Amino acid sequence: MTLHIDLQAIVANWKALAAKAPGARAAAVVKADAYGLGAVKVAPALYEAGARDFFVALASEGRALRPHLPEDARINVLSGHMEGADLTGLVPVLNSPQQFFRDRAMRPGKPFAIQLDTGMNRLGLEAGEWAAIRAEVLAAKPEFIMSHLACADEPDHPANAAQLAAFRAMTDDCGVPRSLSATGGILLGPEYHFDLVRPGIGLYGALPFAKAQPVVRLSLPVIQTRTVQPGEFVGYSATWTADAPRRIATVAAGYADGILRSVSSKGISLYAAGVACPIVGRVSMDLITADVTGLADVPGELDLICPEQSVDRVAEYAGTIGYEILTSLGHRYDRTWR
Repeated sequence: MTLHIDLQAIVANWKALAAKAPGARAAAVVKADAYGLGAVKVAPALYEAGARDFFVALASEGRALRPHLPEDARINVLSGHMEGADLTGLVPVLNSPQQFFRDRAMRPGKPFAIQLDTGMNRLGLEAGEWAAIRAEVLAAKPEFIMSHLACADEPDHPANAAQLAAFRAMTDDCGVPRSLSATGGILLGPEYHFDLVRPGIGLYGALPFAKAQPVVRLSLPVIQTRTVQPGEFVGYSATWTADAPRRIATVAAGYADGILRSVSSKGISLYAAGVACPIVGRVSMDLITADVTGLADVPGELDLICPEQSVDRVAEYAGTIGYEILTSLGHRYDRTWR
């Protein structure tokens, strides 16, 4: 099982998103092991392209990445200063008054950032909390102040304008660099860009950045082929029955590898040099079966994610989003980077 990752495409996507916000510094979100694609490979490639600001979710992710980036790379931890966290060489994005006071008591003079809640009700200081400690926070000189948009993938959603107004009201006279937009926010336009943008999913070739270069090809090895006669079924619960003699290939991957069981019987295919081979029967833990009757020769591998079937198309079949498909891809794949 091979997950081919195109680092040049990731860099190209970062540059394209950075170019959409020319007045802002472009960071790179590499949390969840760069959305499953290998942070220790992705982040250095983006550093070489000019990125200096990186975002991870947890301090443990930041510690794992820190040795792979030069000292001038800033690794920001979105969960902030959790109790017991080792933040050596990292910048916590503090999300509550408790985190702020803990951080200042334990790391006086060390860099930190602040997250404000502008309506998502997930992480960040609420308006009243911010008002109460704002003067003390600003006196401590945060690296930046950020918030996060809940509905940026839906450009016409009224929450976008409401969050923008709330963010401005809380920060317009702070004199501190500001950050509001991830990929979706970058695409909303200049008023959302501020000083620092945080492209994430768009780097990895998925929506909402429709013009992203594809980054991933997922190739699955064929273990065995067989001819199934009319009336014979394939897979668990006998959900698919042949209506004519069909050639069936069994490949080595399944829901244990992040190929969600929910794609079963949805019309999704594996591909051989651009030719669709419909998945038949249920996706099981380690195996998938596909109808390869239309192929003159069955290759050693069939592709699930490829130019003919994007990450987002697979997600559509699964009833989810590209983020989940990428971050679900398991550890059994042989990841290769170019």
